[in-house]
Amino acid sequence: MERFVGTISRGIRAPIIRQGDPLGEIVVQSVLEAAETGGFSVQDRDVVAITEAVVARAQGNYAGVEDIAADIRTKFGGETLGVIFPILSRNRFAICLRGIAMGAKKIVLMLSYPSDEVGNHLVDLDMLDEKGVNPWSDVLTEAQFRELFGYHKHTFTGVDYIQYYKDLITACGAEVEILLANNCKTILDYTKNVLCCDIHTRERTKRLLKAAGAEKVYGLDEILTAPVNGSGFNEDYGLLGSNKATEDKVKLFPRDCQEFVEDVHRRFLEATGKHVEVMVYGDGAFKDPVGKIWELADPVVSPAYTPGLVGTPNEIKLKYLADNDFADLSGKELQEAISQSIRGKESNLVGSMASQGTTPRRLTDLIGSLADLTSGSGDKGTPIVYIQGYFDNYAADR
Repeated sequence: MERFVGTISRGIRAPIIRQGDPLGEIVVQSVLEAAETGGFSVQDRDVVAITEAVVARAQGNYAGVEDIAADIRTKFGGETLGVIFPILSRNRFAICLRGIAMGAKKIVLMLSYPSDEVGNHLVDLDMLDEKGVNPWSDVLTEAQFRELFGYHKHTFTGVDYIQYYKDLITACGAEVEILLANNCKTILDYTKNVLCCDIHTRERTKRLLKAAGAEKVYGLDEILTAPVNGSGFNEDYGLLGSNKATEDKVKLFPRDCQEFVEDVHRRFLEATGKHVEVMVYGDGAFKDPVGKIWELADPVVSPAYTPGLVGTPNEIKLKYLADNDFADLSGKELQEAISQSIRGKESNLVGSMASQGTTPRRLTDLIGSLADLTSGSGDKGTPIVYIQGYFDNYAADR
């Protein structure tokens, strides 16, 4: 029978997850209950995606500001510390900054401008042009920035992040000096001890600083890589991927995720006889066209996934075939010709004209973004996303 439905992404409701809950068991049971009430069945190569937040919560992977402060003091000695390129976020960075400030005598906070790494703007790019400011070469003090641009609140949050971060640092008992610059080596004019807070460019930043004479250089990914006073930790990402839990605590990115996805895969196989692909997902990799915010504040979209999700799509552009190879066909004849082309396509279409426009992004980034958009970040209550038909194509069941 001909099929008329392609990919389906379902948000699956689950209980509120607490530390110590048997999450693997809960995931499988929640999907099976949803299948029974929602009129679908589990199939081979379906995908179940679980948000990193509930994985970390089940693990109890939390740390307090005192734990962060203790690790900062151990690594930097408690004196003046350069903190460079943090993102502008109350959820992602503010609690981390509290711990950092508690572990230092003075913070030299260097913000990138006009925006942070993920697109949160301090000032509009057009205003830089108007004032004749070159963000790639000009270093601004806080006073110079205010004289040029005044006070601006974030479009979505209504927060003046320069003032917000300044007040937060001083409230923790540390001195603060604020700079705006985009060359990481600028910070070395103020201190040789640097904490790099950028996410996706962190390795380059650390390399450039060390080559330029920095004495102590760490990234957020190197803070809390082991327990401090019994705290949570993440050996791979440290504080990267953390979120605010309370005013004094962060939830860290989950650990041991590969073991978790393999366990869930096994549970589905035992319960249904089907091979279900499993992944843990965090932020999706997409950009908001209005706020200009790139969503990916986590270090990766997916920290773990089963082997069937490795790779990139290998797809033919249907409109290219319809407008070129089969321009003289229509109706059933066109459908069959395109279906035959799909069935006979090469295993690697890189460089083929028929695949142009099919961006070769990793499957985990694509599916993780789909899952993130499906589950949302608010009160939908669907930390599990069940995706069917993702690996189907136009030739399926024709």
